[in-house]
Amino acid sequence: MKATDSPAEPSSYSISELAREFDITTRAIRFYEDKGLLSPARRGQTRIYSPEDRVRLKLILRGKRLGFSLDESREIIDMYDPAHGNVEQLQRLLLHIGQKRAQLQQQLRDIESLMGELDDAEGRARAALQLNTDS
Repeated sequence: MKATDSPAEPSSYSISELAREFDITTRAIRFYEDKGLLSPARRGQTRIYSPEDRVRLKLILRGKRLGFSLDESREIIDMYDPAHGNVEQLQRLLLHIGQKRAQLQQQLRDIESLMGELDDAEGRARAALQLNTDS
């Protein structure tokens, strides 16, 4: 099959189609809309999502998996500027990745320290328990 034989991307999506595709609730999508991250067209009460909304939702969910806040995701997504190669967007993404990595490394050090303290406390408790059972 040639690349031109592939089915065309739909021109619009319903909220339930996006929810199914990304395995999230329609409520989550409405939440992102309320936060201004998505802005579907409306036909009466029905939300009509564009391919751009679908991409934004995909990027929001990717940012969430990476541990970015919604504000951080919005900042990066809103910087999209293909006319200039997205240089500023990519630089900002790298900045946020570095900050997230540093935060996670600190949390890892904190967890390792706490694990050591728990090991010490457990050792002291077991030793005290052994002394009490030996007497």
